[in-house]
Amino acid sequence: MSVRRRRPGVIALSLALIAAGGAGVAVLLLQVGDRTDVVTVVRDVQVGQILTEDDLGKASVALDPAVKAVRIDDLKSVVGKRAAVELKSGSMLTPSQVTGDSLVRAGEQLVPIGLEPKQIPATAFVPGQKVELVQVPAQGAVDAGKASDAAPRTIDGRVVKASGAAPGTGIVVVDVATAAADGPTAAAWEAAGTLRLVLAAPDGH
Repeated sequence: MSVRRRRPGVIALSLALIAAGGAGVAVLLLQVGDRTDVVTVVRDVQVGQILTEDDLGKASVALDPAVKAVRIDDLKSVVGKRAAVELKSGSMLTPSQVTGDSLVRAGEQLVPIGLEPKQIPATAFVPGQKVELVQVPAQGAVDAGKASDAAPRTIDGRVVKASGAAPGTGIVVVDVATAAADGPTAAAWEAAGTLRLVLAAPDGH
């Protein structure tokens, strides 16, 4: 008889636990359902490349408040801006990864340099890559066996953009930013055909 008298209490406790568990599940479901639509990168974008809508997508994620992401409502605000860093496909876009600034800074000039296939390094040109512009002797200016002992003149530069190889000629045009004072000199070397472009080491030295 005593066992039977305890049964209603056990049943009530069980129901209470089930109810409490159900409430916990409901809270968990609400948390999982609290998601944010953010902008994602759907294909690789190089540094300095202008973003288009084709480069970007949308994902719905449970976003930590500490994570600064570009919301899908702000998609239009990043289209047309440049990638400040290399963007990888499948990543979430953050505000610090885009910039409205030109890669040609104040006090700089842009010098276009045409490279023939034999002058193009195997390493692909990347915006932001540091380079050296080197003046070489003009063809026929130095007799065989009488090369100058003087060190070649160089100008520091930075790749802003590189074109694809032109059909037929294979020539690649590289836009290089130099100090404004060096721009005319680099352009003169280019016009005279005495300019060569050398990739600098990753640390810039």
